[in-house]
Amino acid sequence: MSFSKLGLSEALLRAVADHGYTIPTPIQAQAIPAVLAGGDLLAGAQTGTGKTAGFVLPMLQRLSTRPSPHAGGGRKPLRALILTPTRELAAQVEASIRTYGKYLQLTSMVLFGGVGLAPQTAQLKRGIDILVATPGRLLDHHGQGNVDFSRIEIFVLDEADRMLDMGFIPDVKRVLALLPKQRQNLLFSATFSAEIKALADRLLNRPRIIEVTPPNSTVDAIAQRVHPVNREDKSKLLAWLVGHHRWRQVLVFTRTKHGADKLVRSLHSDGIGAVALHGNKSQNARTRALADFKAGEVEVMVATDIAARGIDIDQLPHVVNYDLPNVPEDYVHRIGRTGRAGNDGEAISLVCVDEHGFLRDIERLIKRTIPQQVMPGFEPDPNAVAQTVFTQRGRGQGARGAVPPGQSHGGRSAPRAPQGAAVVPHARRQRQQAPRAQGQPGAAGHGKAPVPAGDRGRAGTHAAQPGNGNVRATASGSGRGDGPALVATPAHANGNGSPQGRHHGGSGGIRASATAALFQPRGKTKH
Repeated sequence: MSFSKLGLSEALLRAVADHGYTIPTPIQAQAIPAVLAGGDLLAGAQTGTGKTAGFVLPMLQRLSTRPSPHAGGGRKPLRALILTPTRELAAQVEASIRTYGKYLQLTSMVLFGGVGLAPQTAQLKRGIDILVATPGRLLDHHGQGNVDFSRIEIFVLDEADRMLDMGFIPDVKRVLALLPKQRQNLLFSATFSAEIKALADRLLNRPRIIEVTPPNSTVDAIAQRVHPVNREDKSKLLAWLVGHHRWRQVLVFTRTKHGADKLVRSLHSDGIGAVALHGNKSQNARTRALADFKAGEVEVMVATDIAARGIDIDQLPHVVNYDLPNVPEDYVHRIGRTGRAGNDGEAISLVCVDEHGFLRDIERLIKRTIPQQVMPGFEPDPNAVAQTVFTQRGRGQGARGAVPPGQSHGGRSAPRAPQGAAVVPHARRQRQQAPRAQGQPGAAGHGKAPVPAGDRGRAGTHAAQPGNGNVRATASGSGRGDGPALVATPAHANGNGSPQGRHHGGSGGIRASATAALFQPRGKTKH
């Protein structure tokens, strides 16, 4: 089937042809007619299957063929709203709107945090047809009276499962309460959990359900492989793989922001060009890093999971899991950055003894065993002892005695920790409820630049070092940016063996007492 059989206008077909596409993907072939029919839609497909065009193309058609309620002399009303979880994904979706809508008289803009409010306000005041936004910055503008939802005709919730993971669902529900009741709703998600299904029941009215591939499956075009390795040899093995195979473009995922920065420094010392992409970077730095990577200025981009849903690079050949994700679904989203649009791709995971439980959970989720290959010169120590893995985003099993099994600190159900991996998460930040620790200033300290408003609630990263009985926990970050950074280090002796907590940051910080409860001393920990 060709795009011409889907009922799209000549202007859209010309734009699609200009972009080099002739045959729709399975999700596009089913979603485009369903959206054109005007009903609600619940769609699921693997990452990298072209679902963005699956809703952008029919949305552009419906808006361009229906008269705008815009009255002469007045501000053009907002007619379509698309919510995405990350800035990178928002920019990518808005770029697709401009690409496919270049022969139409429709206007669009992207709205996210990390940049100034004033230019965005000016553009909103002029009026636009389509708005792509992250939830936090959208609510900021609505609170200031800069955006009017009363004429919304189409609402799209993209990457709904990622919204859930990042704690944005409360903000999404706030947005839903502001929208007109008569509208078309489209929900796209790569995975379907019980929470996503509950959200769909609330949002959608007798939706058409499309699921072109089994949930949580991986693309067949991606060759997956595991290299067992000692934890201290991972950076050396990665540098060897890049140099030996002469990789020119590889996306590497780490578990923490600190780990991403540390790995970039290590690659630089080996003469490999690398950049980091994570939430502690300014928006300009993130945009520049992504542009340099796409242009081939650097061989390696090291990213945290914030980038797993927002990076769309044509023919990206390699993805490396430097750290396995503790949430198995994140593996699917990470490796989905390669093998896109029918191209071949390679996904390699460097797995140490600490991550064997994570690997088993991933293989159970995707229902396949990933081939393993020990690289000569990097053989793992068969007598190595697993160390505790400290996770992020409030996912996984809590500290012993702190959280009942199956519950996260945020109050919703969470997967149990995999066997073979000791997991200690930080609490999902309770924004607007967790006051700053007593006696500490509200501004971000210790030389950290304040994070601009917008994109509230994005989870922070943290690193931890096993202590010897006393633990000091510190938290830093602004209340409305990318979240606090939690660091646990061996504390100075305080005479009573109790944990000490201090907090640096804005109103979004974690209570010092709650922070300490997450890191109860357990005696000596093996390194």
